[in-house]
Amino acid sequence: MDKLQPKSKKRKENSLNGDNNLSRTAILGTIIATFISSTPLLYLLHESVPDTAVWDTFLGTYESGFWESAQYAMWVYTGKIVPLILMFIWFFTCKHWWYHALLVPIVMYSFQIITSYHAELKNTDENQILILLPVLVIVVPSIYLIRAKMFNKINMSNKTLEEMEAEFMIRPKGVWGKVKQYF
Repeated sequence: MDKLQPKSKKRKENSLNGDNNLSRTAILGTIIATFISSTPLLYLLHESVPDTAVWDTFLGTYESGFWESAQYAMWVYTGKIVPLILMFIWFFTCKHWWYHALLVPIVMYSFQIITSYHAELKNTDENQILILLPVLVIVVPSIYLIRAKMFNKINMSNKTLEEMEAEFMIRPKGVWGKVKQYF
């Protein structure tokens, strides 16, 4: 009887530790899912901005300048910031080997936000390829090389694509670990 008691006690302790980890994961997942599902509301925030050239808020005064309407300017910004936030969430939560390809649209949206902010330039969304080119030169060949390595190993071994993907996956701990991986 004494031998059975420690085993059941260990099982109970393990289940408590697992539940704690599960609840932390569930809470984080719930927060992310709630934020993602609320992005249409974030996008519609521009409708609360007055349709005037100057917008006075408690944070300061915004002058629309080139856009001629603060509401139109906020529409432009929300149309670029919301997808950028979603791309960042996808990048930091993606578990596939190809998640580095998400850097291309992240850089593109970041560039669009910067050029939209400097709206004195007449052609806001032009010449993006010149900014994206260095990112593409690094990201596309590296993704192709990883893919080629994977398929070479698949042809040489009996592993499935999922097993190979897990082998090539870099798994830093947490979001901060993923950010530190690049710097």
